[in-house]
Amino acid sequence: MSMIPRILGQAVVYALIAAFIGVFANWPAYTRVPPDLALVKLSVAHAAQKKDECRRLTPEELEKLPPNMRKATVCGRERLPVTVELEADGETIYIDTVEPTGLSNDGPSRAYERFVLPPGRHMIVAKLRDTDRQEGYDYITEKEVTLTAGQSLAIDFDGGHGGFRIE
Repeated sequence: MSMIPRILGQAVVYALIAAFIGVFANWPAYTRVPPDLALVKLSVAHAAQKKDECRRLTPEELEKLPPNMRKATVCGRERLPVTVELEADGETIYIDTVEPTGLSNDGPSRAYERFVLPPGRHMIVAKLRDTDRQEGYDYITEKEVTLTAGQSLAIDFDGGHGGFRIE
């Protein structure tokens, strides 16, 4: 007789734990995009040009180096920052200068942002500068898109294929 209350007690405790997990697994309800808006995702991972040009070492500089380190040219590893701008319907919704990653600032600059826009037709303009110029952009992509409620639009940069892809 003493085993029955113990087994019932364990069953009640397990049921409470399962109910607790079940409630918080489904509450609060998560929605990726508000039901009456559209989501725009901007993703950039791009290695800009090198900060310094390669230069030839003089014979005196080469002489000072150990024989196994004597290369005629020396190139810096550091890369320039990347400036990214995104416009929707003529209004700038994102602009940032993204520093390169890596210990020596020699990796790609990375940016990921999410924006919500109302459904309808929008003119999207994505711009990127990866050189040392001070004005203007090296890559500009313009596209008119029609967004529906709950839709997710991806804007991805691919320098090897000419710039931004808006899908």
